[in-house]
Parts: sequence; structure tokens; C-alpha cells
Amino acid sequence: MPLIAETAVSGTAYSFDMLFSYAVPERLAAAAACGCRVLVPFGRGNKRRIGVVMKLSEGSSKGLKSIVSLVDEKPVISGELLQLAFYLREQTFCTYFDAVKTMLPPAMSVSAKETFRLVKNFTDISSLSEDAARFLETLCCASDSASLNDIIGQHILDNGRRLPDELCDAGALDSDNVFRQAVGDAAVRMVRLTDRYMSSPEKFDLTPKQKKAADFLAEYGAAAVKEAAYMCGITEAVIKRLCANGAAEEYEAEVLRKVEDLADEARSPEDIVLSEEQQKARDAVYAQIADRKPAVFLLHGVTGSGKTSVFEKLIDDTVKSGRQAMLLIPEIGLTPQILKRFRSMFGERVAVIHSGLSHGQRLDEYKRIKRGDADIVIGTRSAVFAPLDNIGLIIIDEEGERSYKSDSSPRYTTHDIAKQRCAYHGSVLLLASATPSIESYYLAERGAYRLLEMKERYQNAPLPEVSIVDMNLERGEGNRTEFSRRLAAEISANLKNGEQTILLLNRRGYHTIISCCDCYQPVYCPNCSVPLTYHKKNNKMMCHYCGYVSEPVTVCPSCGSERLKNMGFGTQKLEEELSTFFPSARVLRMDADTTFSRYSYEKNFTDFREGKYDIMIGTQMIGKGLDFPNVTLVGVLSVDKALYAGDFRSYERTFSLITQVVGRGGRGGSRGRAVLQTFIPEHYIMNLAAAQDYKGFYNEEIAIRRAMIFPPLCDMCIFCFSGNEDISVRLGAEAVLKLMNERLRELQPKTPVRVLGPVRCSYGRINGRYRYRIIMKCKNTAEMRRFISGILTESAKLKEMKTTALYADMNGDVGV
Repeated sequence: MPLIAETAVSGTAYSFDMLFSYAVPERLAAAAACGCRVLVPFGRGNKRRIGVVMKLSEGSSKGLKSIVSLVDEKPVISGELLQLAFYLREQTFCTYFDAVKTMLPPAMSVSAKETFRLVKNFTDISSLSEDAARFLETLCCASDSASLNDIIGQHILDNGRRLPDELCDAGALDSDNVFRQAVGDAAVRMVRLTDRYMSSPEKFDLTPKQKKAADFLAEYGAAAVKEAAYMCGITEAVIKRLCANGAAEEYEAEVLRKVEDLADEARSPEDIVLSEEQQKARDAVYAQIADRKPAVFLLHGVTGSGKTSVFEKLIDDTVKSGRQAMLLIPEIGLTPQILKRFRSMFGERVAVIHSGLSHGQRLDEYKRIKRGDADIVIGTRSAVFAPLDNIGLIIIDEEGERSYKSDSSPRYTTHDIAKQRCAYHGSVLLLASATPSIESYYLAERGAYRLLEMKERYQNAPLPEVSIVDMNLERGEGNRTEFSRRLAAEISANLKNGEQTILLLNRRGYHTIISCCDCYQPVYCPNCSVPLTYHKKNNKMMCHYCGYVSEPVTVCPSCGSERLKNMGFGTQKLEEELSTFFPSARVLRMDADTTFSRYSYEKNFTDFREGKYDIMIGTQMIGKGLDFPNVTLVGVLSVDKALYAGDFRSYERTFSLITQVVGRGGRGGSRGRAVLQTFIPEHYIMNLAAAQDYKGFYNEEIAIRRAMIFPPLCDMCIFCFSGNEDISVRLGAEAVLKLMNERLRELQPKTPVRVLGPVRCSYGRINGRYRYRIIMKCKNTAEMRRFISGILTESAKLKEMKTTALYADMNGDVGV
């Protein structure tokens, strides 16, 4: 019987996505396997598309199109990950192909180029249709191979593949497919001034923007193209034109595809001495690993309790038993520190996967894992799909972080994928945090997870002593600076004692907004409903959502007034104020504006650890997971606004950020101090975070969630609409709401459902697209997933949805 390949095809929309059946030609039957990529004809014009074979069966191939060729000699996706792709599609409402694609490194994506050549001595013209014969005459007039392929390519674009396919079938044309794999960036694009410009700049006629870039390069010698564009407040196109003028030249700086060996001196797992609490946690988890039965543990340990030592012991135990281990972390910035620690203990057995690596590096790490050269994987969210085939342990550190939830298709939660992989391999999932998510702690309380607690800091180091400073009193007593007198005194003491300080301010830029004194409107981004942020470093107004850049505004766009005032402060202004108050202090700023390259995190954190800086200021990227023994003071300058972010998780996020950043202090021999500045000192979140009282916070928060019926008491599916016209998006959302209510009346679901909206998103316009949402409170059951899938499919046929895009996100963020 002929083989039938059920194939996930690229480029399909969710509304018509399915597994498409293709006949496997005899010549490919021996090599075809599930998990192989193939080239298939698709749609009326039989355009060539890449697909992945998801299932193979025997049956009649009558009426089926045939696979054109195989892309891979061996499967690129294992049976386990194929099974996971079906799970992803059902749970996240993505296409089959998107589910598979997210599991492969970007460098493995392939494109196909089809080439044709005429068959010499073809004489059977009579077998051709009239149209095909005329087309063959045209092709015979082509001057060379390139023009022949251009003619055929244009014909396929305009008229489809009928005639080329007929000529191929008749033997008049031969076709071949060349597959190109994107092997990624092995280099960084740099720019420098040419010798010609350096010797006589007056001979070059440069625009003002080009001149600004040239002056910047004259001062710094060379820079990455991206960095030069940011610092000069211009686009990369200006740099390109500067090069076209002959004033500058681009070149590639070699980037080694091997991930840098960050190891310290070699350490042995036997050298780790665990406390009684640590040993207890390790023993409970390892007993389950040895049992080879899937289970989920939640390790709740205060900041500085030594969770990483427990991880090291458990990973050592796991690999010694012949199985593999995975450690997931929330931020790229934490990778160098963690990798350094694990490489010094386990050497080249450790592979790393995160988006900060070049495509080539990620591809090579993927190959090392697949070949079995690495049995320990460390990485961010995407590393959960690493091609391990004998997993014994998956650890998710700082498990409450929202970065473990993907915000692009497929919109998966890392925890759910890890649970599926643990169920398949009979392995243990260990969730760990000083501030677990409310959902995880709720499941631990109910017995779905096993709760492990570490209540003491390692070696009984005391928790930092926290002072809450009321900034209303500071203002009332004439202190207009961003530093309370208490914090300023503590920083002075630290500088005098040679100890280090961390200051958290979760806003980058200089001024957060520029506002009109007459109409009270801030200056908004023209593409987004978000105020622009002023960046003093490059003297530009910037949008942190779409990347829009403009010169500083002197006239209000809303009313024409020239009375504008700067409001708020960001990390750039804080850096400037520090240099005024503490001129001798060496200050390191860590935010998205200072970490251009993939090595910035590593270099800056290493320099800080080695004492090259006295004070580190930054956004939330410095708040979690980092370990600096000489930091004895932590200052939290402003998190009040985060409490009112319009999301039911805003209290949880704020509590976690304060607790974690306060926990960065006092990890060496000296007791840490923390100063928490706020305009709402009486708020219970501030006081509970200062006391590091997670249980007290959880009890308050779960009571609110229970009363309001929020997760984990229910699931929430967010339907997100976007389009170029506000009215069209709103009408589309209202039409889908009507459809949902009709279908719910017909379905009469077994579990309660509540539909809210449609309402404009918190940021109603991003990157020129208007945005609305409908929130559905429900239970994430198979019945409800079928309902959501049906709504997504049916809504594509509504006339009101012609120009509006829609996706569904289960338990996604509602405050965006």
C-alpha cells in the first residue's frame, strides 16, 4: 500500500490549519519518517512550501498530491517532541507548523529554491497541450539558465504551476530543489570611518545626521552598527548612506560560535556542604528521581538560603545515575553567573541555550545536546525544548517570573511544557523561588505539588534590615532630590567602608514623560498610546514599545503650548544625580540601553563583582538571582507605580521585585541593609515585602483572588484584537462577542463561564495598530479549548473581521 504523510505545512492561518495528507512517492518511501521536513505543493497554484511529517500511514493515495522532496535525511524532531507539538497546538491555539518550529533553533529554518533546466533532445511535442507547447517555445528562446529560471519563476507567480508541472511530467523540463539553511550570525556588524575621510573630512558632503554619526565614530574609533545608531539617535539606514558616501565602512567582527568558557577554577560536587534544610530538600527530590515517577516539587526558600547548592547536588546525582538534567532561569543576564558556576563543576557537559547567543552558537549547542556530548542544559524559556532523550530532572528557578510565559505564538507557559516532558520521561520537575507564583503556591497547598521549605539563610546569615522611608515627609521637609536623607547617608557610609550598593529604579531613560502645563497631556508616541521617554545620553525622545525616535519636543502636539515640563526620572537621570552627590563613586548603569551586545551582561556583572564599581543602578534585570558578596546596601527608589499597573498580578509582581532585590544584600560576611523609598508607606505590600513575609502576602492575595474569581481560582483566556483602524477593530471585537454568546448558549458548558468586554487594551495602540480585548473567565478543559478553537476558526469568516487580526492567549497578561 502507498504511504500517506500527514503534514504540518508552513504559512497556514489558524482558521484553516490542519494536517494535510500527501502521497509519498516510491523513491522517497524508504527515507520518509515522522519528524522529517519535506517540500510539498500547496493550494491551487501548487506553490512549494516547507512542511513537517507528523504522521505516516498506509492507504489509498488517489486524488492526493505528492511530496516533492525530502529536506532532511533523518528526523529533526523526536517522537516525544512531535507528541508535544500536538499538545502545544491544542493548548495554545497555534498552527501545527508553528508548534514544531518553536522547538528548533532559528538557524535550522530552511528555504527552498527551485531551479529548472531544459531537457535536450525532447521530441514528444504531440503529448503536450497547446498552452504547454507554446510555453516550451518561449523557454527555448531563453539566452541562458538564469533567464530561463526568471521566465519560469515569473510565470509561476502570475499563473501558477500548471504549465511548468506539465512540462516536467512530460520530460521536457527537469527541476531540482536546493535547500538553504539559515546558519545564523557568526559575526557582529561593525562600522568605522575610512582613511579617506579621516585624512580630509572637508571633501565629504554629509547630511547633519551623517555628520553626527561621523563625529561619534571619530571619537570612539569603531562601534556596532546598532550601538552607533542608538547613541546618535538615528536609524541604521543613515549609517548605510554614510558608508555609501565612502566616509565609513562596515565590517564584520568575528564572533566565535563556541559559547565562551566562563569556568572558574574546577570545583567538585563533593566539596558542597549542605545545611540540614538543604539536605532535607535534596533527599526528598532525589528519592523521587530514583523512583522514576513524575512529580512536581515547589522549593520555597528565602533569598540567600542556598537553593543553587541544592540544584548542583541534584544535577550531580541525576547525571551520575545516567540521566540528563535541565536548569531554566528567567533572564539572560543571569546566564553568565550560573553558567560560570556550573561549568567549573561539570565542564563541557554543560550546554547553554538562550536568545542572546548567535544563531550559529545556538545551532552548535543544539547539536552537542542531540549527539549526547552535553547532558546538562542551562537556559532561558526556549531551552525547555532542548533535544534531551533521557531527562531525570528539570529545575525552573525563580519560577514565578512572567518571562516563563511566551507572548508570541505559540503562547506557552514553560511550566506546562516541563510537566509534559517530565510525564513522558518519568522525571521530576522542581520549581524554586523565594517568591513563588500565587498559582504554584496554591497548587502546593492543595497537594498537587509537594512543598519544600528553606526558611533560613545559608550559614544562618541574617536577612537584611529594611527601613521604609516616607517620601511625602521628605518632600514636606524640602528634600526635592530622588534620594531620601536616610538612603544618602547609607550610601556615604558604604563608600567610606569600601562596600558596594545596588539601587533599583524600574524605569530606563532620563525623564519618564514630558507633559504640557496647559492641556496636561504628555507627549505621546505617534504610533502608540504610550508617552515618549526622554533619553539624555543621545538627546532624543524614544518609545520603548515600537522604537520610534524623535528630537526633543518644544511645542505641545495637542494644543501648541510652549510650556512643557519634564516629569519623572529614569536610570539615566539617577546616574547623573549620583555623580553630583557622590562624585568619587564609580557607578555602573544596567538597563536595556547599556546592554547592547550579548556579552554586556557578563562583562558588567563580572566587573561589579571584582569591585571595579561602587554602585550598580538598574531596572528589574538586576533584581533577581544575582549574588554579589560585597553588596551590603540595597535601595529601592520607586515601585509605587507598578502597584497600579491595571493587571490583577501587579501586587504579586511588585512584592516579588521588592523581596528579591532586597535579598541581594548581605550575602557576604556583613549584615545587609535595605532602604525602601515610597509615597505609600502604609501599603501592606511594602510592609510584607520589607519583612520578607511571603506567607502573609499569599494569604492576603489569595483572599482577593478568591473574592474576585481570578486565577488560580479559574483560568482566563484573553482574546486580543488588532488592526489599523480603531472602529474596525472595535466592530470586529463586538461581532466576535456576539458569536461567543450565541455559541455558549448552544453549548451550555459543564463549567461556569463569564465573558467580559470588549474593552480597549491598557495600551490601546502599539506600533500603529489599535488593540481591544475580550476576557473569558473559565476552566481550561478540553470542552473549553474546543470552544475557543471554534471561535477562532469561525471568526475568520465574519465580514467585520476582514481587516482585524485575532489570537487567544490562555492565562496571558491582561494589563498590556
